[in-house]
Amino acid sequence: MQPITVLRDTTPVPVLDACKWERIGGDPHTVNLNAYTSEDGKKIMGTWICTPGKWRVAYDKWEYCHFQEGYCIITPDGQEPIHLRAGDIFVVEPGMKGTWEVVETVRKYFVFA
Repeated sequence: MQPITVLRDTTPVPVLDACKWERIGGDPHTVNLNAYTSEDGKKIMGTWICTPGKWRVAYDKWEYCHFQEGYCIITPDGQEPIHLRAGDIFVVEPGMKGTWEVVETVRKYFVFA
């Protein structure tokens, strides 16, 4: 294992429509550009791009997100919708369940751990 991975030295691996969440609206499609995956597969980071549509989500991992483009609405079960736009940085905790609606195509930098 290398103690430091410099991302400018990596080549992202594109993964099409790998999202495991249930589509519940529209016809969303995704592209993951995975720049790093830990040896045990538990940590992943890269860029996620998604076209408009809506998903039912259930998080089993912690996720850091930095929106670079687009607009979406995340609604945790039993709570008010959270509107997220380009420039927003947020964290999703394991156990969060709800809906994720992409209103305008989203491009986000993510880290799952």
